[in-house]
Amino acid sequence: MPEPRSSRRRHPNRRAVLAATAAGLSTALTAALTSCSRADGGTASQGITLTFSWWGNDDRAARTQEAVRLFEKEHPGVTVRTSNAGYGSYLQKLATQAAGGGIPDVAQIDYRQISQYAGGGALGRLDPYLGNGTIRTSEMDADFLRTGTYEGRQYAVPMGRGITGYAYDSALYDKAGVPAPQPSWTWQDWAAANRKIAALGLKSPDGRPVTGANDGGGNEDVFENWLRSRGKQLYDGQTRLGFSEDDLTAFWTFFDGLRREGSVAAAEDTVQANSTETTPIGRRLSAADFTWDAPFPGYTTLLGDSVRFAPTPTTGGRQGSYFKPSMLLSIGAHTQHPKEAAELVDFLLNDLRAGDILGFTRSTPPNRLVAARVAKTLTGPERETYAYARRMEKYGLDAPPTAPPSGDVAINRAFNRTYQRVLFGLATPREAASELVNEANRELRS
Repeated sequence: MPEPRSSRRRHPNRRAVLAATAAGLSTALTAALTSCSRADGGTASQGITLTFSWWGNDDRAARTQEAVRLFEKEHPGVTVRTSNAGYGSYLQKLATQAAGGGIPDVAQIDYRQISQYAGGGALGRLDPYLGNGTIRTSEMDADFLRTGTYEGRQYAVPMGRGITGYAYDSALYDKAGVPAPQPSWTWQDWAAANRKIAALGLKSPDGRPVTGANDGGGNEDVFENWLRSRGKQLYDGQTRLGFSEDDLTAFWTFFDGLRREGSVAAAEDTVQANSTETTPIGRRLSAADFTWDAPFPGYTTLLGDSVRFAPTPTTGGRQGSYFKPSMLLSIGAHTQHPKEAAELVDFLLNDLRAGDILGFTRSTPPNRLVAARVAKTLTGPERETYAYARRMEKYGLDAPPTAPPSGDVAINRAFNRTYQRVLFGLATPREAASELVNEANRELRS
């Protein structure tokens, strides 16, 4: 390099030193990343730690840990620190983390939480990673994928595809002369089946009469199916209900009448139900119960192989069931490693080996190729629910709604609480419906 024109040397200023240092670090970093390139042409991340949390039982935890270890093996330099808990405690912890501005880099979230957390700025947008192929969605149904959107933007991706159904004791149905439920059976058919089973005069192990089914009046999911079978929705966007006081009055009047005539479970038995074991069917007090595909195997474990999975009732043949995300994956808005977090999401959803490990522990995998591959290994009730989902898909279901408004969590609790006033004769169905609609409207406006 030639000498400078001036013989007078200048001491470099601080800004120049920092600039030169930064340039040197950039060159060194580029060289380091280049030297760490993987055989597949990608770049290995160095010294990155991701946090990933979910809820679920021990089997789900063990399988998820195994899939995460495989991801780490495929992504040298990335460590995933995991945590999991039971559903209730997990949701509480996640809410605390969201309020503090720091949910995990990757978090499993519930359908009801999307609007709350996306609207509150706790979740990062996934659109860029879907757009550039980091998170692949070509093997997922487009309508189903939209369940993870809020105000038209993607904040979560479904990790499992669930569907509602009906767990029923086929032996009791046969005894009462009730045919196996078909996708087109109606709410009137369902009520008639309950009456026939109650008319058998059977006694439960504790000596009480066996009824046709649990009382689903306090279950918002049952009400949603009822509404959808009539061409309506729970919500009209993020700030309005999609049903009227008359709609809810008709629903609660229907169930109240069946309970009063002894066709569905008594009030005291309905309110005790907080697990499969404590439901009326779990205590052999009834022949059927509304449920989801994922928990259905628990009914057969408890009650035997005579328990089958059937479609929910329709209105004039129109099904109210839909494919709902059993849970979704999101990326925390404040993650320091969004690209690596997106790669973990993609791996859990789309890698065939991860699919083999995770199986159907979160309901049917949303990736069609993964689902078809894993389905070949299914047996018993899991195979039955997979076949049921395919059958319902062929029958024809309306597209699922987008994520419910943030107020849905509170409205869901109020729904059950308000119906209990009907159960115990403290309010008529009309009075209770008026109370619920007013409370829900206040919640949606807040």
